[in-house]
Amino acid sequence: MHKELLFKYNTPGPRYTSYPTVPYWQKTPPDQRQWLDQVQHTYTASRLSGEGISLYIHLPFCESLCTYCGCNTRITVNHAVEKKYIEALLAEWAMYLTAFGDTRPVIREIHLGGGTPTFFSPENLQRLILGLLEGSVVHEKAQFGFEAHPGNTTEAHLQILFDLGFRRISIGVQDFNPVVLAIINRQQTYEQVKALTLRAREIGYTSVNYDIVYGLPHQKVCYMMETMQRVVRLKPDRIAFYSYAHVPWIKPGQRSFTEKDLPDPDKKMAIYETGRNVLEMSGYQDIGMDHFALATDELYKAQQEKRLHRNFMGYTDTRTQLLIGLGASAISDSWRGYVQNEKKVEDYYARIHANELPVFRGHLLTKDDLILRKHILRLMTEFETSWKNPGEVCADVYRSVERLAEMEFDELVELEPYGVKITEKGKPFVRNICMAFDARLWESQPETQLFSQTV
Repeated sequence: MHKELLFKYNTPGPRYTSYPTVPYWQKTPPDQRQWLDQVQHTYTASRLSGEGISLYIHLPFCESLCTYCGCNTRITVNHAVEKKYIEALLAEWAMYLTAFGDTRPVIREIHLGGGTPTFFSPENLQRLILGLLEGSVVHEKAQFGFEAHPGNTTEAHLQILFDLGFRRISIGVQDFNPVVLAIINRQQTYEQVKALTLRAREIGYTSVNYDIVYGLPHQKVCYMMETMQRVVRLKPDRIAFYSYAHVPWIKPGQRSFTEKDLPDPDKKMAIYETGRNVLEMSGYQDIGMDHFALATDELYKAQQEKRLHRNFMGYTDTRTQLLIGLGASAISDSWRGYVQNEKKVEDYYARIHANELPVFRGHLLTKDDLILRKHILRLMTEFETSWKNPGEVCADVYRSVERLAEMEFDELVELEPYGVKITEKGKPFVRNICMAFDARLWESQPETQLFSQTV
């Protein structure tokens, strides 16, 4: 990557798991009735089409704080919290079941995120999943996955979740270098990752993902080279290779180290290019922002067939219009609206006990929002978009084209009469390119930094 382009475009920007992005949601969130109307409308359409719905379950508990982490977590070694939290999750799900009426929801996708889902005992995870599936129908092409910590995921976790229909496991690797792992307080070893990967495959899991982070404190090019060489030897099916988001004003745990501990922009890009080169030489394909997959993996196939989807869970080959998020801080998406649950566990419990959906903010999309969302989603999943259809055009689309003129000069995009394509050179800057379509960002530039750097 050209160094001058790195400095030019390495600015704060969203990761576009939604449009509008969360900081630009309307100030007055939809009330419970408005949100349930949205859910019911999309649920009916999804049921009639046979598409089904997705569930994201946020399990926030961790026994120790990984200081790089930007997720919503609760640190505790008290496993008595598991039962109460599961009861709250099932009570929240029961509210949605009531909204669905007499029909049985078809579950197309479940993802357990966190936090550390494997903080929960295998037996409690089984109780949770059985409770969610009771009264539901599992889609014939359902995809169930969970995030696993190599340090505490047991064979019992693997077997029980497999028996419940889980076939995808995402392992938090981050880096294999002990110096880097020490400063981010990540307690795991290469041997644990290897053993977990091999055992998951022996049991029958068909998709193994690794999360690898570049730009971590004390990270070096040689460390990334060694990490990626170990990664490709274990040959996960897909890899999320993403930039560390340094946001200490949001995540105080990141103040355990300073900017001086982070690689400078030149070194960070060299670390990224090193990792990317190893992946590409080992047969991994760039399927979207920060994500690589083998040609045999469903993510790659979905990208090639233009059915790749992106939502609050990241990239998925399962496209559903209704995503229900359960748990503290979880986000739901009805396609025409978003809501987020209370972030603090205590506030979440209080709303559940009051028999209320625990949402505290949200957004109902306007006609222009829906148009721009479609273009941003295509750019994130297909590296191109077009607007030949009159229903895909609004004034902000034309303004977006004007903003892309300089990127066209830099050969990051190719502009067409009714569309735009991202070049190979432009793929690492997909977030910047999407920002050109972000009308709400351009209408109200933030006075303080809201987002991590784009590169």
